[in-house]
Amino acid sequence: MGQEAPYSTLRLLPPPLEKVGTKYTLRASNKAVAKVAELKGMARLIPNQQILINALTIKESKDSSEIENIITSEDELYDTIHAKG
Repeated sequence: MGQEAPYSTLRLLPPPLEKVGTKYTLRASNKAVAKVAELKGMARLIPNQQILINALTIKESKDSSEIENIITSEDELYDTIHAKG
């Protein structure tokens, strides 16, 4: 059942709890929550958090573009942003 499957044969969402509420997923979820809390605490040490957020957004945009076979360097992205700003 992939992208070729007709919509009428796709499984309904959300999946049954017994399929997703396993010990593994609950442990992974707890670890993720702890890491997010740690990141939130560390972010308070950064005077201007928006700089970090912008850098991550630019990196994600660059990586997404590469998937679409559009190759751009981070320097080109920052130059473009600086020219517009």
